[in-house]
Amino acid sequence: MKYRTLGQGLKVSAIGIGCMPMIRDGNINYGAADDTVSTRTIHEAIDLGITFFDTAEMYGPFRNEELVGAAIKGRRDGLVIATKFAMRWNGNTPTGVDGSPENVRRACEGSLKRLGIDTIDLFYQHRVDPNVPIEETVGGMAELVKEGKVRFLGLSEAAAGTVRRAAKVHPIAALQTEYSIWERDVEADILPACRENGIGFVPYSPLGRGFLAGGIRKLDDLPAGDWRRSDPRYSPENMPKNLAIVDAIAEVAVRHGVSNAQIALAWLLAQGEDIVPIPGVKRSETMRDSAGASDVTLTADDLAALTAAAPAGRTAGPRYAEAGMARVKL
Repeated sequence: MKYRTLGQGLKVSAIGIGCMPMIRDGNINYGAADDTVSTRTIHEAIDLGITFFDTAEMYGPFRNEELVGAAIKGRRDGLVIATKFAMRWNGNTPTGVDGSPENVRRACEGSLKRLGIDTIDLFYQHRVDPNVPIEETVGGMAELVKEGKVRFLGLSEAAAGTVRRAAKVHPIAALQTEYSIWERDVEADILPACRENGIGFVPYSPLGRGFLAGGIRKLDDLPAGDWRRSDPRYSPENMPKNLAIVDAIAEVAVRHGVSNAQIALAWLLAQGEDIVPIPGVKRSETMRDSAGASDVTLTADDLAALTAAAPAGRTAGPRYAEAGMARVKL
């Protein structure tokens, strides 16, 4: 496994693991999951040299952190465990975004307990609270760094201006935002803002929630209850248009003798040494395939073909429904 450095000297494996899909019957369902299989996948990822694991209190909710915590027990050394907060809760029901310092502390304490660790390596604000100045939120997060409960701070789905304001309060190690061959809006201003401030970039959904891997050609390829059935880009009117992107990836994959997923991840890795994608996985086979992307070197012609297949802003359909889009780039 190759390694990269995010902001503030945070060294991680070049491919991280998005743990969100790993729990059975979670609130964000990407098909069937099995706790035993997911735990084995985490163990095998560690054996491969993967050090970067991403979870959040929202996933489950809460149970994803518990699964990750149980899986890393006894194997914590050398790992970078990232988790995220955003909501206030009534039991397991989110009642709204809350970026107050009080909620920051509540979330941190809960995540530490569920993960079974003394320090969160990378603590993200999952979604920006438009009603709380980012300076207040990051100030609360910075107090946790002073106390040794958090090592590095991160933001997720923050606008360029928000990133710049946050970085004036405390160094930000990483911004996590959706980025892939078919979702390139960050290239215009958000990625440059990160680079101005020495902030690493962590793309989530780097495979378009599995679409770019090529195994989904129609909506019926998804099981009933799968979250992606409500994804606008998977809709009957948009999916056929977006398959052209998958086909372009497949052409490059055939030339290299590797999977679509490896090509899509290699494209991201080629966008800069400060980029570390975190594909979501459940099974060892998928994890091993994604891990192999760090060994794929794309030619200039490959990169040009892939970039041309999905110009920024040309993918059919928004990446979230209306309610989801209202919570990004704040």
